Amino acid sequence: MHSDILLVARPDRGPRIECSGALAARRTAADTVHLLSAAATPLGGDTISVRIVVEAGARLRVRSAAATMVLPSATTVESHSAWDLQVDGELDLDLQPTVIAGGSRHAAGTRLRLGTTGRVRVRESVQIGRSGESDGYWTGALHADVDGVPLLRHRVELGAATVADDELGSPRACVSELRYPQTSFESPGTVLELAAGGCLATWQGARL
Repeated sequence: MHSDILLVARPDRGPRIECSGALAARRTAADTVHLLSAAATPLGGDTISVRIVVEAGARLRVRSAAATMVLPSATTVESHSAWDLQVDGELDLDLQPTVIAGGSRHAAGTRLRLGTTGRVRVRESVQIGRSGESDGYWTGALHADVDGVPLLRHRVELGAATVADDELGSPRACVSELRYPQTSFESPGTVLELAAGGCLATWQGARL
């Protein structure tokens, strides 16, 4: 199944919301939208596309009602999601964790385009396996530009058959958080200031 979500935030009005497929979105406050599942997704073979536009002078907070559970289908274990973020105002994107369950494999990609007035906080957290599970694979890529100038190219692999996968111990959970133009904040992970402004915090461990 393919699911599409479009969120457009404009100054002095409520966000525009368009949804199709297994995902839905609901406005829960003046500047807040929660994502929720209308059906089980992503299953193996599913694709998800989310486009978020925040115009200059607008503010949008995006949350999720629950964790995202990635599961295999009867025909394949692979699923995909793509996020397209165009930000000239202020975006705060912080969803509940993604759990890669049942030996499934999921690839996520985020493309962020910031304008000169854009401000952003994008936080992503992932857990390989439910209780008692250690199999599964996730990869996430973040491609961020500010006014057409490269800000960040960041990619993480987590789980079975990755470079970091080792019998003696390997991470099965990660948290990444990008902030711009803020150059530092308190975080349990490592915070790196970026050359073009903003900062990236990363953490990896056994469990979230």
